[in-house]
Amino acid sequence: MSAEPAEDKEWQTGEAANEGGAPGDGERILNQDEIDSLLGFGLGDEDASGRTGVRAIINSALVSYERLPMLEIVFDRLVRLMTTSLRNFTSDNVEVSLDQISSVRFGDYLNSIPLPAIIAVFRAQQLDNFGLATVDSSLIYSIVDVLLGGRRGAAATRVEGRPYTTIERTLVTRMIEVVLNDARQAFAPLTEVDFTLDRIETNPRFAAIARPPNAAIIVKLRIDMEDRGGKLELLLPYATLEPIRKMLLQQFMGEKFGRDNIWEGHLASELWATKLEVRAVLDEHKEPLRKILDLKVGDTLMLDAPPDSPVALKCGAVDLSVGRVGRMGHSLAVRVEKAIAPAVQHAVMKLGGGK
Repeated sequence: MSAEPAEDKEWQTGEAANEGGAPGDGERILNQDEIDSLLGFGLGDEDASGRTGVRAIINSALVSYERLPMLEIVFDRLVRLMTTSLRNFTSDNVEVSLDQISSVRFGDYLNSIPLPAIIAVFRAQQLDNFGLATVDSSLIYSIVDVLLGGRRGAAATRVEGRPYTTIERTLVTRMIEVVLNDARQAFAPLTEVDFTLDRIETNPRFAAIARPPNAAIIVKLRIDMEDRGGKLELLLPYATLEPIRKMLLQQFMGEKFGRDNIWEGHLASELWATKLEVRAVLDEHKEPLRKILDLKVGDTLMLDAPPDSPVALKCGAVDLSVGRVGRMGHSLAVRVEKAIAPAVQHAVMKLGGGK
């Protein structure tokens, strides 16, 4: 009877009783700020890198994905190719650096694009899917300034709050085409992939090439032209890379991208040393099963081949060649009298490889 009033008193005193720290007063009640901190929904939601609590665990589980070692090699090669091609394109001293390669959810990336920006949607022909190339405003104005003869040492003039002009879009499109051609060359040692520009967008909502929860690879590149420059980001959904996923999982083994010459040589030597059973067939003829089962010790089977007739050399069901039976020392021997045809050689190689 007295339990209910005592319990009501605990709820009424609430936080004051808990702050007193008296033992046995019941479980501590969290206030709203502590609940937000635990779940990761604080005031700093905009900073994704500072998220903690349950929300950080959820986000990390959604974004985490397997590492693709060969893809890192491809983008390192892309940086070297872009440094040379953009120097020829701009006739200026261009330095390209790789800032980061990471995984991100596609919807989060679209929301994080700083506007204004130009977003190029390109298609990977052999992979039958799309990717994005995002050029920030700093790089856009720098490219326009360099290609139109801007003076060195002068900061690029920016006019914010207006759409990009046709000239600006055209010049940036030409630069993106150069980058996509370099990307094709970067993937060439691994597999043939042609990247073609599909369209240019300025609104991220019109550049949706995957579902928001889908995972994607984001590559952040920094392009510096002395005192000018900006950032270029390449995004490839994992669905785009899925057809060549096994290739991208390979480890780097020299310039041949995962090809191990030592293992190839060992495999070839083992194949040449493979033992095959070769039979010398004097004659073949068919008999009823009843007659075979009735054979007794002392019975004689007559062959239709004379003593000087050639014998057939066989490996399994493959006819290798023909020869003559003779004697060498105390052993019977067969002298090969016909060369082995190339078609027969391929058949024997398949037979040896199957074993």
